[in-house]
Amino acid sequence: MAGLKLSVVVPCYNEEEGIHELHQRVTAVCREHVGTDYELVLINDGSKDKTWSIMRELSAVDPNIVAINLSRNHGHQLALSAGLQMTRGERVFILDADLQDPPELLPKMMARMDDGCDVVFGQRVKREGETVFKKASAHFFYRLLDRMVDIDIPTDTGDFRLMSRRAVELLNNMPEHHRFIRGMVSWIGLRQEALPYERAARFAGETKYPLSKMIKFAIDAITGFSVRPLRMASYFGICFGIATLLLLVYVLIHYFTGRSVDGWTSLAVIMLALGSIQLFVAGVMGEYMGRLYMEAKGRPLFIIQEVVSSPEKAPAVSPTEKASHE
Repeated sequence: MAGLKLSVVVPCYNEEEGIHELHQRVTAVCREHVGTDYELVLINDGSKDKTWSIMRELSAVDPNIVAINLSRNHGHQLALSAGLQMTRGERVFILDADLQDPPELLPKMMARMDDGCDVVFGQRVKREGETVFKKASAHFFYRLLDRMVDIDIPTDTGDFRLMSRRAVELLNNMPEHHRFIRGMVSWIGLRQEALPYERAARFAGETKYPLSKMIKFAIDAITGFSVRPLRMASYFGICFGIATLLLLVYVLIHYFTGRSVDGWTSLAVIMLALGSIQLFVAGVMGEYMGRLYMEAKGRPLFIIQEVVSSPEKAPAVSPTEKASHE
């Protein structure tokens, strides 16, 4: 089938409470602005609730839905990558299933793209329904990331964006496993513009990004776009080399003046400090080496177990492609 005007991509994990509302709002805005020349690509990322069965039910009554079931939980970024690989639209609208990012902003993003943009991304100016800790940690993360990485990644942005087919194809050709998609899109370049908006609270359910996943996501972001953590080993080596030299001078002065070195407290502190720095540096190097190991395996990014859609809307997916998207 020929390409469509628009693809809407929504990764879903345990979203049974909100998926009907998502479908209703996305359908309303798409039909108002592009008619029926669109597809809504829903990706089930190994949900443990009724998300997949609801997707199947919706695809049976709505020919614009393409429901994709991954073989297991791959994580948000890989689920999103699976959806992007399956899209056929001239423009691709990325949305989260929790409806914190309003699909009603699509017309404004489309207008920006009509003016020549390849990527129009939402930039949060306000975040409703989130704890003080979540807001503070997000603020700190984006500022730290800006200082650490070697490219310009806009602050206070998620994956909520509209992308041209050219930008999507470039992104799909990037094969790394540990994916930080908003950073990868920034790396591509092209003309990109921000659309400020106020982020709403979740429509239903609980956040799928607890603290542990946020920390892992931050590590993926920093190590995926910067080697500065590796340079920290050199910085620590220089600093502690100078400190050791000064300590040696201190010890020699006390030796030649006949004064004994004071107790073991200072020595123990120094040993603990050096040991901690060594472990930290080894951990950073291990993180990079682990990623090289995973990339060297050459395993597929994700495995699609099943695709459900109406025959005239179904994307062409061979059994080989289902198990070998890279």
